[in-house]
Amino acid sequence: MKKILITGATGNVGIEVLNSLSKIDHQLTIYAAVRDIEKDKGTLKDFKITLIKFDFEERSTYQPAFENCEVLFLLRPPQLSEVDKIFKPIMETAVQCAVKHIIFLSVQGVEKSALIPHHKIEKLVLESKIPYTFLRPAYFMQNFTTTLRHDLVESNRIFLPAGNSKFTLVDVSDIGDVTAKVFIAPYKYTNQAYELTCNEKLTFSQMATELSNLLHTTINYESPILAKFFLVKRKEGIPTMLILVMIMLHYLPRFQKEPVATDSVNSITGHQPNTFSQFIIQNRKKLLK
Repeated sequence: MKKILITGATGNVGIEVLNSLSKIDHQLTIYAAVRDIEKDKGTLKDFKITLIKFDFEERSTYQPAFENCEVLFLLRPPQLSEVDKIFKPIMETAVQCAVKHIIFLSVQGVEKSALIPHHKIEKLVLESKIPYTFLRPAYFMQNFTTTLRHDLVESNRIFLPAGNSKFTLVDVSDIGDVTAKVFIAPYKYTNQAYELTCNEKLTFSQMATELSNLLHTTINYESPILAKFFLVKRKEGIPTMLILVMIMLHYLPRFQKEPVATDSVNSITGHQPNTFSQFIIQNRKKLLK
């Protein structure tokens, strides 16, 4: 059986990858890379997997995790931005351990932005000569149930410096389905990059309207100037680095070309991607106080 390894296994994307794999027949031996096996055992108890210790910040955990691994699902934890310090040794170890294929969770538009860490990581993967598949998802709908949830449920607002920019969106469950398909037959997707989006593009004002209609409440959208956004988020206790990431994610698109909605989810999985409305309905409890 083919050994596959999923990094970030307890995170939003990792869980959805495991969910998607659990719904299909396969001949894979699934290893979930976690920092603390005892702590994370309960979180992943419903999956037929083997837990293995892996910590992005502990090089000693790389080789034991990568040994005999045929396909590696690699992502970048949001708090880690030092590419040369962390991801260069990871790729060197992947080469040493003869990993046969890497699925890297990147971001849409990465090829046009050398500033973001994913750009440098993709370059490292290319330099490794290991066959790869780059998955480049759009804006996560699940941001509304995680980083944006506090403003949504406590203040009934979306508070982001995004202006009237349109964003492509994707449900993380669709990312999970795509990843599962690539795991099953990586040769079909070798050395390819896929932008993963739903079929619609929305401004945050339009998202606020959809949330208001489907949650039966009033959600307002406020686009503050950068100084106000930074000060409000610092007062809330948000780390400076995370605030800067939020600014990059929401403010920079105001000066960039409007992103493209793609058919990649449908072409790979055989089903249409979730719409934003479907996401709201399916996650209604998480979106309310």
